[in-house]
This record gives sequence, structure tokens and C-alpha cells, in this order.
Amino acid sequence: MQYDPVKRRLGVVFNSTPALRKLFYRLLDLLLLRAWHIHKELRVWGRDKRGRELAVYDAGAGFGQYSYWLSGLSPQWSITAIDVKEEQVADCNAFFQKIGRPQVKFEVGDVTKFQRPETFELVVCVDVMEHILEDEAALRCYSTSLKPGGMLIISTPSDQGGSDVHGEEEGSFIEEHVRDGYNIDDIRAKALRNGFSKVEARYSYGAPGKVSWKVSMKWPLLMLNTSKLFFIILPFYYVIAYPIAFVLNGFDVRGKHPTGTGLIVKAWK
Repeated sequence: MQYDPVKRRLGVVFNSTPALRKLFYRLLDLLLLRAWHIHKELRVWGRDKRGRELAVYDAGAGFGQYSYWLSGLSPQWSITAIDVKEEQVADCNAFFQKIGRPQVKFEVGDVTKFQRPETFELVVCVDVMEHILEDEAALRCYSTSLKPGGMLIISTPSDQGGSDVHGEEEGSFIEEHVRDGYNIDDIRAKALRNGFSKVEARYSYGAPGKVSWKVSMKWPLLMLNTSKLFFIILPFYYVIAYPIAFVLNGFDVRGKHPTGTGLIVKAWK
């Protein structure tokens, strides 16, 4: 399935006013299990840092929802967000200026080339690594841009059914993915040989998360990709489906999973 056309349709609806854009971010935070996992890790990371001035890099920022969430934790954090799409970067800069968060700056850039040596305390990379072939170049750029002791956090599909691939004959559910998922040991090794001294990786989207993803994301996206009429039906669908997904997401975030279709990776320079 092509994900970008669905994102463009959603963007047209939710970008019309800052209030709708904020609502869109809130909906993403509620629906996307990866956001639950990332927010959990970021709360731990930022627990003793909210009163400090520091720099954060949002690598492959997309809609800007993680930059928005982080900028809400502390106005003293300056956030540099990079994305390859010029229109999206311009749109995000306009939005953050409108809502009075000038500490967030979006730039057009390639995560496999963008470097600011020893500038950032944190690099956030969500739903990016599965889209780029030169993943080790990206990891080198992340480590170069981090200050000593700084942390990288990644969310990406695993090879245990990530991208909804369960056999050699199957293709990725999201056609824009260049790889179906990472082996947990492989991504650890890549980080260690590209400038990181310590790596922790764990599975997300365990048994409860896999069901939640189908209910809250896969089936609605398939509907939206079929016809625009499903935009009308979608709110009624979520009235029934979301309470189920909410409970399952909670179990997934709190549990430890021997395997899972997602990975959460933390690496320190």
C-alpha cells in the first residue's frame, strides 16, 4: 500500500488551521503505538533536563509531531527538524511560528548527509531507517552530530513481521519501505561500528501491539486507500475500535516482549 497519498489527503484536512493541526498531532499520539513507546523513553530521558538549555535533532521529522511533543516539554530546548520534502518543511515552519514556538526550526535535508558536529544532546529518529538504503551513513551522521554522552532513539520495524511481512514471498505493507525490518543484533552492530559506544534494543509491537496495529492503523489505512468516502465512516469506526486499541497499547508499552514486529533502539555516543 502507498502511504504517502493517504498522508497528503490527511494533510489537506488538518493543515487548514493550527487548532486542527494540534488535533491531528493529538490523534497521532493516541493512535500510533510507536508514539506511546517513544514518549515513554523521552519522558525518562527528559526527566532531569526540563530546566536546561539543550539541542535536539528530529531526523526525518515528517509531519513534525515529535518536534511538537518535545517542544511542549520544555521551551528551553531548541529543536532542529530535518526532512527531504520542501513543501512539508515550509508548512511546518509556518505552523510553529503561528503557535509561538520559534525554538523549533525545520530545514530541508538528507539524514544520510546532514551533520552538525557535537551539537545535540538527543537525536530522535522515528519511522525513518526503514525508508533509507544508506542506513549506516545516517548512523554516522547521527553520532557525529551528538555531543559525547548524547543519545539516539530509533523506532523501526523488526524482521519478526515488521512492515507486515511474514514470509519471503510477501512484500511490505508500506510500499515506500526499502527494507522489511531490522534484525535486532544487526542494528546493534551497525550502531556500534558507526560511532556509538553503548546500544540497548528491545522489541515493541508484541502480541497485544500486533492486534492493536491492525485494528487502529492497518484496516483504516486500507479503507482510506480504497476510497475517500471512508473519511466519513472513519470517526464511527474508531468509536468502536479505539477503546480496544487503547487497552492493547497499554499492555504493549508496559510489557516485555521476547519478540515483536517493532524495535526501539537507544544508542549513546
